[in-house]
Amino acid sequence: MTCNGFHELLHPYFDNELDAERAAACETHVQDCPACARELEEQRAVRAALTDESFRYRAPPDLAGRLLAQLPGPPETIHVKRRRFAITAAAAVVLGIAAAYYVATLLPNPPADDPLAREVVSAHSRSLLAEHLLDKESTNQHKVKPWFQGKLDFSPPVRDLKEQGFELAGGRLDYLDDRAVAALVYHRNLHVINLFVWPTEGADAAAQTSSKRGYQLVHWTRDRLNFWAVSDLNAGELQEFARLVHDKS
Repeated sequence: MTCNGFHELLHPYFDNELDAERAAACETHVQDCPACARELEEQRAVRAALTDESFRYRAPPDLAGRLLAQLPGPPETIHVKRRRFAITAAAAVVLGIAAAYYVATLLPNPPADDPLAREVVSAHSRSLLAEHLLDKESTNQHKVKPWFQGKLDFSPPVRDLKEQGFELAGGRLDYLDDRAVAALVYHRNLHVINLFVWPTEGADAAAQTSSKRGYQLVHWTRDRLNFWAVSDLNAGELQEFARLVHDKS
């Protein structure tokens, strides 16, 4: 990796947003390049400094009163103004809480620190780096599905999505959530999609999307099965893949 290449990836690397391969390349580069290592340390120093309380300006206690006193109107209405000011501020707080509630409960995004999402991304990265992507290599769903018999205590659904642009490459065994799971591998052009499947006691749940370390994830449950799709595809294409698998399940 060149210094120019590192500079392009500096901020996503600093924010832990890169996939494992590019993060490793950046880490190797800063070990060999004192200038880039110094730049990275400067970024860390800036972030640490910004957390210092002394950087935060705190308004004097009487500022609100002085601002209210300068509003148009006779002095005797100062209490009315103060009450109007308080009502407006309270309304803003209520709206902020409502917006936060909407984001937290209605938008389909799991918590960023979801440990299972971290496991899924690690399993995906491991399958690419360790050259253990496939135990059973086949584009034929009728050969991949029977291969799992006797190896798992459930039968994963295996779909042929070649006509929709997602070609089945095969499958393998993996380990997630403290159990053996099925990993179905699909290709989208040069991109690899891992679809992890295993049983759950939970009810059906709509697809939830997230991103971690430069990868996109889609998670849903259906017919007492957990589905996790992960890839470096863009979010729209991976969501389309998930929709196709969900509709055919």
